[in-house]
Amino acid sequence: MKEFTFSTRTVRQLFDLEGKTAVITGGSRGLGLQIAQALGEQGARVAITARKQHELDEAVSLLRAKGIDACAVAADLSREAAVAPLLAAIIERLGHVDILVNNAGATWGAAAEEHPIEAWDKVMNLNVRSVFLLTQAVGKQSMIPRRQGRIINVASVTGLRGNAPGTMKTAAYNTSKAAVINLTRVLAGEWGLYGITVNAIAPGFFPTRMTAAHLEKESDGSLQDRAPLQRLGDDEDLKGAAVLFASDAGKHITGQVLAVDGGVTAVL
Repeated sequence: MKEFTFSTRTVRQLFDLEGKTAVITGGSRGLGLQIAQALGEQGARVAITARKQHELDEAVSLLRAKGIDACAVAADLSREAAVAPLLAAIIERLGHVDILVNNAGATWGAAAEEHPIEAWDKVMNLNVRSVFLLTQAVGKQSMIPRRQGRIINVASVTGLRGNAPGTMKTAAYNTSKAAVINLTRVLAGEWGLYGITVNAIAPGFFPTRMTAAHLEKESDGSLQDRAPLQRLGDDEDLKGAAVLFASDAGKHITGQVLAVDGGVTAVL
């Protein structure tokens, strides 16, 4: 057994992503753009993807203005046929993928007994099926052959619980995020021998386009009141978790789910 020795790397070096490449789905805005900025600020070359080219162009401009080496590829990941050309374009630009952040997602509000099956399929296809398909492709083509990789799945605290009476009605979304959490654990177990870590971040409420409708309904501050820290997430709160899971600082962490929610899940 190897004995512990004094580390030759500093903490700053452990968090450094210089020379690494990162792909962030749903990276043109919101939480995805925040994560792209965090990884880029630590030195990674980032490729973001989303459906709308104009939003990608705006995001790339913002990232480059901060000195980040960024590019974008438009793709609709709800379509299985989009996965192969997306990855081919990314590998052509970056050469390989060191870090994959599965952030793209959709939601739908409806009572379970009235939930349209088409909406259920839409949420499941993007939030679960596309995550598996892209991760499988990146694993086979880039990470497993190179015996290294970092996969970060953006789940949600809704994947850890149901909804209280009188609050959200998001059966498909909650179910999809619970699936992402267990997919994280399964992949961590299977791919650890390849040197690949797989972890999930479970955000609580952050003001984004996806959460806007619910935040408007609860504009009295009750969401903040339920959190021990008495606040919602902001445009910095996912950065540290993302860099930890993406860097060598987190090289011995895999199969874990980190709730970034102001403490809400601690007091449920």
